[in-house]
Amino acid sequence: MRSLERAIDVLEVLDTSRHALRLSDIARRADLPVATTQRILNVLEARGRVERDATGYRPGLGLIFGAHAYLATSPLLAAARPVLQDLAAETGLTASLFKRIGWSRVVLARVDGARPLRYELPIGERLPLHLGAGKALVAHMGPDELEQFLAQLGDHTRADGTTIEQDEFLNDLKQIRDCGYSHARNEREPGMASVAAPVAEPDGSATSAVQVAGTQDDIPEDRIPALGIEVQRAAYAIGRRAF
Repeated sequence: MRSLERAIDVLEVLDTSRHALRLSDIARRADLPVATTQRILNVLEARGRVERDATGYRPGLGLIFGAHAYLATSPLLAAARPVLQDLAAETGLTASLFKRIGWSRVVLARVDGARPLRYELPIGERLPLHLGAGKALVAHMGPDELEQFLAQLGDHTRADGTTIEQDEFLNDLKQIRDCGYSHARNEREPGMASVAAPVAEPDGSATSAVQVAGTQDDIPEDRIPALGIEVQRAAYAIGRRAF
């Protein structure tokens, strides 16, 4: 079991890096001996889960097989796809599904609206929890988990460079819990806005969220309540079909 955990630690180090890493860097970030890290990398490389060139190690092509299997078999995705299509058609905005993993969220599905977003948001992209649709998931953390999340959260700034104070953030989370959806402007991408709602699971937890996004002109302040209702309906439909 410990060997498996170490292999996953190595893969997670590579997964969070935007460029190839040297052996010593991987060992340091995974908090493992260099010799142990080398043995793990050798096995992963032989299985196609890691690739190596003159610049170092990076995730390998073999990881795509697992990702494809997840996308093809996930009940959550099967439930979400038609709902996202309807949501994008009805609102004219780009509709997306995110799922939380650790202290991040990942893009699982996306349907472009009438005017596609001006930035790329590929499936599998890792995004922060404290900005945008991630707040809809943070708002449903228990007190202990929220405390841990805040403790590890470093720089808490919006895309426009303004700093979000912790009291302001906690108040934002309370409002999200009260109204059932989150909204954001200029938080992760300059000039963009979004509205999101969590997908409730049978035990009351929420690890995935539905979002509509567009420019600030597409989502003026007076449109947010109506969009909040739309994303909550979409989230309810997905949850009912998936769980």
